[in-house]
Amino acid sequence: MIGATALLTLLAGCATTTTTSTHDEERSMLVASGFKMVTPKTAAQHEKLQHLQTGQVAMIHKEGKAYYIVADPSRNVVYVGGPTEYQAYQHLRAQRHLAQETAETEEMYEDEAMDWGGWGGWGLGWGTMGYGPRVGRVGIY
Repeated sequence: MIGATALLTLLAGCATTTTTSTHDEERSMLVASGFKMVTPKTAAQHEKLQHLQTGQVAMIHKEGKAYYIVADPSRNVVYVGGPTEYQAYQHLRAQRHLAQETAETEEMYEDEAMDWGGWGGWGLGWGTMGYGPRVGRVGIY
């Protein structure tokens, strides 16, 4: 019982850390993509900011131009960018997703429970497997 409680507490702590870390990464990507941080100047703007959905990208049109906004009420700012900044942000998000997916796959495949040694296919009889002078030569042995 004590072990289960400790595990739940640990998992809850990890979830909070991950959420905070994810928000920090999102903010960093927005700024790196060229989004500008805009702080509300009036009480009415501040009130509107509090009602915007946190962390969601929304497109607005102002004076015939498209802008993308991301609200961050906890920091009292809105990130604002145009189509170029939004495209750069999407590119950074895709890169981050691919990097996370690759790391998770590598971690899974390096798991001791996979027992790769028992699968066979290593060593004699399988050629150089990319380690040696025949790298890149298909069908020439």
